[in-house]
Amino acid sequence: MLTLGIDTSNYTTSCAVYNGSDYEMSRKILDVKAGSRGIRQSEGVFVHNRELPVMLGEKLRRFQGEIDAVGVSTRPRSVEGSYMPVFTVGHGYAEVAAAAVGVKLYEFSHQDGHIMAGIYSSGMRDWLDRPFISVHISGGTTEILLSEYDGYNFRNEIIGGTLDISAGQLIDRIGVKMGLKFPCGRELESLALRTDKTERLPFSVKDAYINFSGVETKLIRSVEGAEPVTARTVLRYIGDVLVKAIGNAVTDTGINKVLIAGGVASNSIIRGIISEQLKAEVYFASKELSSDNAVGIAILAAMAKERDSI
Repeated sequence: MLTLGIDTSNYTTSCAVYNGSDYEMSRKILDVKAGSRGIRQSEGVFVHNRELPVMLGEKLRRFQGEIDAVGVSTRPRSVEGSYMPVFTVGHGYAEVAAAAVGVKLYEFSHQDGHIMAGIYSSGMRDWLDRPFISVHISGGTTEILLSEYDGYNFRNEIIGGTLDISAGQLIDRIGVKMGLKFPCGRELESLALRTDKTERLPFSVKDAYINFSGVETKLIRSVEGAEPVTARTVLRYIGDVLVKAIGNAVTDTGINKVLIAGGVASNSIIRGIISEQLKAEVYFASKELSSDNAVGIAILAAMAKERDSI
């Protein structure tokens, strides 16, 4: 059985085919103008409409007659009212693809895809049978969730995270101020790896919730070019506060199984701090599948198709 997955997120167009054990993925990161801190939804919709037909057409031609189901992310989260225009592009093309091939279309959230990609790439498929803590840290999201698979998607209860800007926004805002290319995670990490020195910053963590905006203001005022110490300080701070907040969530819930996914989770410095300091059974999505991708969506569609076939 082959399933086709589609994801059109804020900054990535992605299409993947999953065969039950392995995947093939095409992915294009949307270009952002130099000096900008993001991309408008209208621009994202335009670029997805340009890129996705090429990816989708290539997959449909190569796997003609073999695709048994199509999956797509239609919204950021699996909650009422969750909406973002960029996801309408993937949804529309997925409906056409499913109708053309004559198979069922399965709809999921972008966050569900991140969690499933993390479970798949970390080899923790048995976590689908029990509640666990998932941490979604990306350009627009920093949420600590109590997650449980319901046989189709994930029931996610927010039990922590940021009360203002996300970890990814902190990275990007400081990075742009330093003159780095948006999204800034990769360049900031490269810069940070040039030094072991950091500056101490005050924590703002209550229970499992974090505030980043105060530290952002402090750092913005002190930035003077692309300094490795500043880059290392930002990433160490994010790692340290995440350890504190996730640790509090582990204590409060009594659940010590933690999955970490999302683009920021690919950062080696943050991963190292969490791995070394968090007192829990912690797993990360692979670096390739930490950032936005359609692989988790394709896998969820395969699981849903299998359940429908029983």
